[in-house]
Amino acid sequence: MKLIPRNPDKGVYAATPDYLHALEVHQPERFLYISGTMGLDPNGAPGTTLAGQLDLVWNNIRAILASAGMTVDNVVRTTSYLRDPGFAEANQNARVAALNGRIIPTTTIVAQTLLEVWLVEIEVIAAA
Repeated sequence: MKLIPRNPDKGVYAATPDYLHALEVHQPERFLYISGTMGLDPNGAPGTTLAGQLDLVWNNIRAILASAGMTVDNVVRTTSYLRDPGFAEANQNARVAALNGRIIPTTTIVAQTLLEVWLVEIEVIAAA
């Protein structure tokens, strides 16, 4: 599989350093679409802080990826749903750290979650 970042410098606004406008994926054998994953522990209890939920959500994503024989290196796109716009920077930093500095296309949306204690939910697309 070959990944080609696409960040044109003409005809579109500049991407910030933490994401790409697009990522071209050549000849993947398979894709994994991960549902919105929350910062819940194995018993279903949410982390008590945003940082705690971000740690849990990325641990959960890593476990789901591992169940498919993948790692965060296979992640090609994320969509984050945040309960509060003030969570954007922490979410960005957690994503960049979780992906070991690798940048990918991503979207962040502020939305009301089903429960007030759910602060963040992240969808992932991975390819191998």
